[in-house]
Amino acid sequence: MSLPDKVVERALMVLAFSSITILALITLFIFREGAPLMARVGLGNFFSTEWRPGEGQFGIALMIVGSTVVTFGALVLGVPFGLACAIVLAEMAPDRARTLLKPVIEILAGIPSVVYGFIGIVVLLPWIRSNLGGPGASALAASLILGIMVLPTIIGISIDALQAVPNSYREGSLAMGATRWQTIRRVVLPAARSGLVAAIILGMGRAVGETMAVIMVAGNSVQMPRSPLDPVRTLTANIALEMGYAAGDHQAALFATGIVLFAIIMALNTVANLARGRRVKRVATPAAAAAGADDLEAARDDAHQGGSPPGAPGVTGTQRP
Repeated sequence: MSLPDKVVERALMVLAFSSITILALITLFIFREGAPLMARVGLGNFFSTEWRPGEGQFGIALMIVGSTVVTFGALVLGVPFGLACAIVLAEMAPDRARTLLKPVIEILAGIPSVVYGFIGIVVLLPWIRSNLGGPGASALAASLILGIMVLPTIIGISIDALQAVPNSYREGSLAMGATRWQTIRRVVLPAARSGLVAAIILGMGRAVGETMAVIMVAGNSVQMPRSPLDPVRTLTANIALEMGYAAGDHQAALFATGIVLFAIIMALNTVANLARGRRVKRVATPAAAAAGADDLEAARDDAHQGGSPPGAPGVTGTQRP
Protein backbone atom coordinates (compact mmCIF):
# COMPACT_ATOMS: atom_id res chain seq x y z
CA MET A 1 0.00 0.00 0.00
CA SER A 2 1.40 3.40 -0.97
CA LEU A 3 2.05 6.18 1.53
CA PRO A 4 -0.95 8.39 0.45
CA ASP A 5 -3.27 5.41 0.81
CA LYS A 6 -1.94 4.70 4.30
CA VAL A 7 -2.42 8.35 5.30
CA VAL A 8 -6.02 8.34 4.06
CA GLU A 9 -6.72 5.04 5.81
CA ARG A 10 -5.34 6.31 9.12
CA ALA A 11 -7.26 9.60 8.80
CA LEU A 12 -10.54 7.78 8.18
CA MET A 13 -9.86 5.48 11.12
CA VAL A 14 -9.21 8.47 13.39
CA LEU A 15 -12.47 10.08 12.26
CA ALA A 16 -14.40 6.88 12.87
CA PHE A 17 -13.00 6.44 16.37
CA SER A 18 -13.53 10.12 17.14
CA SER A 19 -17.26 9.72 16.45
CA ILE A 20 -17.41 6.75 18.80
CA THR A 21 -15.43 8.67 21.42
CA ILE A 22 -17.75 11.69 21.23
CA LEU A 23 -20.81 9.44 21.65
CA ALA A 24 -19.19 7.73 24.63
CA LEU A 25 -18.35 11.08 26.26
CA ILE A 26 -21.90 12.36 25.78
CA THR A 27 -23.27 9.16 27.31
CA LEU A 28 -20.86 9.38 30.24
CA PHE A 29 -21.75 13.03 30.86
CA ILE A 30 -25.51 12.40 30.85
CA PHE A 31 -25.22 9.45 33.23
CA ARG A 32 -22.80 11.28 35.51
CA GLU A 33 -25.21 14.21 35.88
CA GLY A 34 -28.49 12.32 36.12
CA ALA A 35 -27.86 8.88 37.61
CA PRO A 36 -26.98 10.11 41.15
CA LEU A 37 -30.36 11.83 41.49
CA MET A 38 -32.20 8.71 40.32
CA ALA A 39 -30.33 6.69 42.93
CA ARG A 40 -30.96 9.28 45.66
CA VAL A 41 -34.69 9.88 45.20
CA GLY A 42 -35.48 6.32 44.16
CA LEU A 43 -37.26 4.99 41.11
CA GLY A 44 -40.62 5.20 42.87
CA ASN A 45 -40.33 8.97 43.17
CA PHE A 46 -38.74 9.42 39.76
CA PHE A 47 -41.47 7.51 37.91
CA SER A 48 -44.37 8.96 39.88
CA THR A 49 -46.95 11.43 38.58
CA GLU A 50 -45.83 14.37 40.72
CA TRP A 51 -43.54 16.86 38.95
CA ARG A 52 -42.81 19.60 41.50
CA PRO A 53 -39.05 20.19 41.37
CA GLY A 54 -39.22 22.96 43.96
CA GLU A 55 -40.72 20.51 46.48
CA GLY A 56 -38.41 17.62 45.68
CA GLN A 57 -40.96 15.75 43.54
CA PHE A 58 -39.38 14.62 40.26
CA GLY A 59 -41.96 12.24 38.81
CA ILE A 60 -41.83 12.03 35.02
CA ALA A 61 -44.66 9.53 34.52
CA LEU A 62 -47.00 12.15 33.03
CA MET A 63 -44.34 13.19 30.52
CA ILE A 64 -43.81 9.54 29.58
CA VAL A 65 -47.55 9.23 29.00
CA GLY A 66 -47.50 12.42 26.92
CA SER A 67 -44.64 11.14 24.76
CA THR A 68 -46.39 7.79 24.34
CA VAL A 69 -49.70 9.34 23.31
CA VAL A 70 -48.11 11.74 20.83
CA THR A 71 -45.87 9.04 19.34
CA PHE A 72 -48.73 6.58 18.99
CA GLY A 73 -50.89 9.20 17.29
CA ALA A 74 -48.05 10.06 14.90
CA LEU A 75 -47.64 6.39 13.96
CA VAL A 76 -51.37 5.98 13.40
CA LEU A 77 -51.12 8.72 10.77
CA GLY A 78 -47.62 8.13 9.45
CA VAL A 79 -47.45 4.34 9.09
CA PRO A 80 -50.41 3.80 6.71
CA PHE A 81 -49.53 6.81 4.57
CA GLY A 82 -45.82 6.04 4.62
CA LEU A 83 -46.18 2.38 3.68
CA ALA A 84 -48.75 3.15 0.99
CA CYS A 85 -46.47 5.78 -0.54
CA ALA A 86 -43.49 3.41 -0.41
CA ILE A 87 -45.46 0.64 -2.14
CA VAL A 88 -46.58 2.97 -4.90
CA LEU A 89 -43.11 4.38 -5.50
CA ALA A 90 -41.28 1.05 -5.31
CA GLU A 91 -43.77 -1.23 -7.09
CA MET A 92 -46.30 0.72 -9.15
CA ALA A 93 -45.10 4.18 -10.12
CA PRO A 94 -43.41 4.70 -13.50
CA ASP A 95 -39.77 5.74 -13.47
CA ARG A 96 -40.53 9.39 -14.23
CA ALA A 97 -42.96 9.71 -11.33
CA ARG A 98 -40.52 7.96 -8.99
CA THR A 99 -37.70 10.26 -10.07
CA LEU A 100 -39.88 13.30 -9.38
CA LEU A 101 -41.59 12.27 -6.13
CA LYS A 102 -38.74 10.66 -4.20
CA PRO A 103 -36.59 13.84 -3.99
CA VAL A 104 -39.68 15.82 -2.96
CA ILE A 105 -40.30 13.42 -0.07
CA GLU A 106 -36.66 13.61 0.95
CA ILE A 107 -36.92 17.40 1.08
CA LEU A 108 -39.50 17.01 3.86
CA ALA A 109 -36.76 15.59 6.07
CA GLY A 110 -34.66 18.72 5.57
CA ILE A 111 -37.33 21.23 6.60
CA PRO A 112 -36.54 22.60 10.09
CA SER A 113 -38.90 21.39 12.78
CA VAL A 114 -39.64 24.97 13.80
CA VAL A 115 -41.23 25.48 10.38
CA TYR A 116 -43.57 22.56 11.00
CA GLY A 117 -44.40 24.02 14.40
CA PHE A 118 -45.09 27.45 12.92
CA ILE A 119 -47.43 25.96 10.32
CA GLY A 120 -49.17 24.10 13.14
CA ILE A 121 -49.67 27.31 15.13
CA VAL A 122 -50.98 29.30 12.16
CA VAL A 123 -53.10 26.65 10.43
CA LEU A 124 -53.70 23.56 12.55
CA LEU A 125 -54.39 24.96 16.03
CA PRO A 126 -57.10 27.44 14.91
CA TRP A 127 -58.77 24.70 12.86
CA ILE A 128 -58.87 22.28 15.81
CA ARG A 129 -60.10 25.02 18.15
CA SER A 130 -62.96 26.09 15.85
CA ASN A 131 -64.05 22.65 14.58
CA LEU A 132 -63.26 20.16 17.36
CA GLY A 133 -63.14 22.33 20.47
CA GLY A 134 -60.58 22.59 23.20
CA PRO A 135 -57.64 24.98 23.37
CA GLY A 136 -56.22 23.86 20.02
CA ALA A 137 -52.75 23.09 21.38
CA SER A 138 -53.16 19.42 22.19
CA ALA A 139 -51.96 15.86 21.79
CA LEU A 140 -53.93 15.67 18.54
CA ALA A 141 -52.10 18.65 17.05
CA ALA A 142 -48.71 17.26 18.07
CA SER A 143 -49.61 13.84 16.64
CA LEU A 144 -50.64 15.32 13.29
CA ILE A 145 -47.46 17.37 12.99
CA LEU A 146 -45.24 14.45 13.98
CA GLY A 147 -47.16 12.14 11.66
CA ILE A 148 -46.05 14.33 8.77
CA MET A 149 -42.50 14.65 10.06
CA VAL A 150 -41.93 10.87 10.29
CA LEU A 151 -43.07 10.24 6.71
CA PRO A 152 -39.63 10.70 5.06
CA THR A 153 -38.04 8.20 7.46
CA ILE A 154 -40.74 5.56 7.00
CA ILE A 155 -41.00 6.03 3.23
CA GLY A 156 -37.26 6.03 2.53
CA ILE A 157 -36.42 2.90 4.53
CA SER A 158 -39.55 1.10 3.29
CA ILE A 159 -38.61 1.75 -0.34
CA ASP A 160 -35.14 0.30 0.29
CA ALA A 161 -36.70 -2.78 1.91
CA LEU A 162 -39.11 -3.35 -0.98
CA GLN A 163 -36.45 -2.86 -3.62
CA ALA A 164 -34.19 -5.38 -1.85
CA VAL A 165 -36.69 -8.19 -2.55
CA PRO A 166 -35.34 -10.20 -5.51
CA ASN A 167 -37.20 -9.81 -8.79
CA SER A 168 -37.38 -13.60 -9.05
CA TYR A 169 -40.02 -13.52 -6.31
CA ARG A 170 -42.22 -11.23 -8.37
CA GLU A 171 -41.61 -13.11 -11.60
CA GLY A 172 -42.43 -16.44 -9.99
CA SER A 173 -45.66 -15.11 -8.52
CA LEU A 174 -46.76 -13.57 -11.79
CA ALA A 175 -45.87 -16.77 -13.65
CA MET A 176 -48.20 -18.66 -11.29
CA GLY A 177 -51.07 -16.43 -12.42
CA ALA A 178 -51.19 -13.94 -9.53
CA THR A 179 -52.16 -10.37 -10.22
CA ARG A 180 -49.81 -7.48 -9.55
CA TRP A 181 -51.55 -6.54 -6.31
CA GLN A 182 -51.65 -10.16 -5.13
CA THR A 183 -47.92 -10.38 -5.78
CA ILE A 184 -47.28 -7.25 -3.74
CA ARG A 185 -49.56 -8.26 -0.88
CA ARG A 186 -48.71 -11.95 -0.60
CA VAL A 187 -45.11 -12.12 -1.82
CA VAL A 188 -43.27 -8.78 -1.72
CA LEU A 189 -44.62 -7.42 1.57
CA PRO A 190 -43.97 -10.64 3.56
CA ALA A 191 -40.45 -10.85 2.13
CA ALA A 192 -39.76 -7.23 3.11
CA ARG A 193 -41.49 -7.45 6.49
CA SER A 194 -38.35 -7.08 8.60
CA GLY A 195 -37.25 -3.97 6.71
CA LEU A 196 -40.72 -2.45 7.02
CA VAL A 197 -40.69 -3.09 10.76
CA ALA A 198 -37.32 -1.35 10.96
CA ALA A 199 -38.77 1.65 9.09
CA ILE A 200 -41.65 1.92 11.56
CA ILE A 201 -39.35 1.61 14.59
CA LEU A 202 -36.98 4.30 13.29
CA GLY A 203 -39.97 6.52 12.57
CA MET A 204 -41.05 5.96 16.16
CA GLY A 205 -37.61 7.04 17.35
CA ARG A 206 -37.89 10.18 15.22
CA ALA A 207 -41.22 11.01 16.86
CA VAL A 208 -40.01 10.32 20.41
CA GLY A 209 -36.96 12.58 19.99
CA GLU A 210 -38.67 15.57 18.37
CA THR A 211 -38.69 18.72 20.50
CA MET A 212 -39.31 22.11 18.90
CA ALA A 213 -42.41 21.32 16.85
CA VAL A 214 -43.97 19.54 19.83
CA ILE A 215 -43.31 22.48 22.15
CA MET A 216 -45.09 24.79 19.73
CA VAL A 217 -48.30 22.77 19.31
CA ALA A 218 -48.71 20.34 22.25
CA GLY A 219 -49.75 22.82 24.98
CA ASN A 220 -47.02 21.66 27.43
CA SER A 221 -49.34 21.13 30.38
CA VAL A 222 -48.18 18.53 32.93
CA GLN A 223 -51.40 16.54 33.22
CA MET A 224 -52.91 13.18 32.37
CA PRO A 225 -54.60 13.54 28.96
CA ARG A 226 -58.24 12.46 29.02
CA SER A 227 -58.82 12.99 25.31
CA PRO A 228 -56.77 13.82 22.19
CA LEU A 229 -57.84 17.45 22.59
CA ASP A 230 -56.09 17.85 25.96
CA PRO A 231 -52.67 19.53 26.21
CA VAL A 232 -49.72 17.29 27.01
CA ARG A 233 -46.02 17.66 27.79
CA THR A 234 -43.45 15.25 26.40
CA LEU A 235 -40.08 14.26 27.82
CA THR A 236 -38.14 16.28 25.27
CA ALA A 237 -40.35 19.33 25.73
CA ASN A 238 -39.88 19.17 29.49
CA ILE A 239 -36.09 19.26 29.13
CA ALA A 240 -36.12 22.12 26.63
CA LEU A 241 -38.62 24.23 28.58
CA GLU A 242 -36.97 24.00 32.01
CA MET A 243 -33.26 23.54 31.38
CA GLY A 244 -32.71 27.29 30.96
CA TYR A 245 -33.53 28.12 34.58
CA ALA A 246 -33.04 24.78 36.36
CA ALA A 247 -30.35 24.35 39.01
CA GLY A 248 -29.32 21.77 41.58
CA ASP A 249 -31.56 18.73 41.83
CA HIS A 250 -33.95 20.24 39.31
CA GLN A 251 -31.21 20.28 36.67
CA ALA A 252 -30.10 16.78 37.67
CA ALA A 253 -33.69 15.58 37.22
CA LEU A 254 -33.69 16.92 33.66
CA PHE A 255 -30.45 15.05 32.96
CA ALA A 256 -32.08 11.94 34.43
CA THR A 257 -34.96 12.49 32.00
CA GLY A 258 -32.32 12.53 29.28
CA ILE A 259 -31.13 9.12 30.49
CA VAL A 260 -34.65 7.74 30.02
CA LEU A 261 -34.83 9.23 26.53
CA PHE A 262 -31.38 7.88 25.72
CA ALA A 263 -32.42 4.39 26.79
CA ILE A 264 -35.62 4.54 24.73
CA ILE A 265 -33.85 5.71 21.57
CA MET A 266 -31.04 3.17 21.95
CA ALA A 267 -33.56 0.37 22.42
CA LEU A 268 -35.52 1.42 19.33
CA ASN A 269 -32.38 1.71 17.20
CA THR A 270 -31.13 -1.68 18.37
CA VAL A 271 -34.42 -3.38 17.51
CA ALA A 272 -34.46 -1.63 14.11
CA ASN A 273 -30.90 -2.73 13.32
CA LEU A 274 -31.70 -6.31 14.32
CA ALA A 275 -34.76 -6.25 12.07
CA ARG A 276 -32.75 -4.91 9.15
CA GLY A 277 -30.07 -7.55 9.67
CA ARG A 278 -32.74 -10.22 9.67
CA ARG A 279 -34.08 -8.84 6.39
CA VAL A 280 -30.65 -9.15 4.76
CA LYS A 281 -30.45 -12.79 5.87
CA ARG A 282 -33.92 -13.60 4.62
CA VAL A 283 -33.25 -12.05 1.22
CA ALA A 284 -29.80 -13.61 0.83
CA THR A 285 -30.73 -17.14 1.92
CA PRO A 286 -33.30 -17.86 -0.87
CA ALA A 287 -30.89 -16.53 -3.46
CA ALA A 288 -28.14 -18.83 -2.19
CA ALA A 289 -30.56 -21.73 -2.11
CA ALA A 290 -31.60 -21.05 -5.70
CA ALA A 291 -27.96 -20.92 -6.79
CA GLY A 292 -27.27 -24.18 -4.98
CA ALA A 293 -30.26 -25.80 -6.66
CA ASP A 294 -29.00 -24.70 -10.07
CA ASP A 295 -25.55 -26.16 -9.33
CA LEU A 296 -27.07 -29.43 -8.18
CA GLU A 297 -29.21 -29.68 -11.31
CA ALA A 298 -26.17 -29.08 -13.51
CA ALA A 299 -24.25 -31.76 -11.60
CA ARG A 300 -27.07 -34.23 -12.12
CA ASP A 301 -27.11 -33.52 -15.86
CA ASP A 302 -23.38 -34.16 -16.03
CA ALA A 303 -23.81 -37.36 -14.05
CA HIS A 304 -26.49 -38.69 -16.40
CA GLN A 305 -24.22 -37.95 -19.35
CA GLY A 306 -21.62 -40.38 -18.02
CA GLY A 307 -19.51 -38.55 -15.46
CA SER A 308 -18.33 -35.26 -14.18
CA PRO A 309 -16.35 -32.87 -16.33
CA PRO A 310 -12.57 -32.96 -15.94
CA GLY A 311 -11.38 -31.29 -12.75
CA ALA A 312 -14.86 -31.10 -11.15
CA PRO A 313 -14.47 -32.45 -7.62
CA GLY A 314 -17.19 -34.36 -5.85
CA VAL A 315 -19.40 -35.16 -8.91
CA THR A 316 -19.16 -38.67 -10.26
CA GLY A 317 -21.10 -40.34 -13.04
CA THR A 318 -23.14 -43.48 -12.54
CA GLN A 319 -22.62 -46.23 -15.08
CA ARG A 320 -25.66 -48.33 -15.76
CA PRO A 321 -25.27 -51.87 -17.10
